[in-house]
Amino acid sequence: MVYDKFVPNKPDLRERIEPSWCDRPSIQVAPDLIGCTLVRQLPNGPLIRGKIVETESYAPDDPACHAYRGQSRRNASMFGPPGHSYVYLIYGLYHCLNVVTEPAGTGSAVLIRSLDLETIPPGLADLPHQKPHRIAAGPGKLCRALEIDRRLDGALYAPKSGLWLEPRREPIPPTMITQTTRIGITKAAEQPWRWYLQGNLAVSKG
Repeated sequence: MVYDKFVPNKPDLRERIEPSWCDRPSIQVAPDLIGCTLVRQLPNGPLIRGKIVETESYAPDDPACHAYRGQSRRNASMFGPPGHSYVYLIYGLYHCLNVVTEPAGTGSAVLIRSLDLETIPPGLADLPHQKPHRIAAGPGKLCRALEIDRRLDGALYAPKSGLWLEPRREPIPPTMITQTTRIGITKAAEQPWRWYLQGNLAVSKG
């Protein structure tokens, strides 16, 4: 893949994923998001696109899920309607981006773990020793590259919010999607609720 630097442009609006598509259990949405495109329109103009290559599912009866102990100020967006974002901060340093699934009040979401970027975001192209395919290889790196923080928590995945999802451009054979256990958690770590695109260099390292 050839990586180019971004130049300011107008939003390139293609077919996008509607909220109703996300109104399903997170364990169904998570593998279906593999190969879809996450699009970020930055406030200063550049448009960033990346193929989703790794996801994790979190369900309401899941001890590792933020919704497990009920709704709070921090996780309120996770109980919102499907097709919205849930953004949280971990270790006081890194933001993580989720897609809310199932009907409002459920507390279910899919963590987008890694993106295979089409081009290098502004400000990151000239970093020393930066491998292009590793720029968004992990939830924290992804949010840093796309300038995603708590200000986007609860946002509808739609062009008006500057963050949206587009369907797969081409089919992905089921054999190319690997299902395995989640990483970076201590509770319910045995659940096989992580999916990634086999052989893609942007998949995070567990």
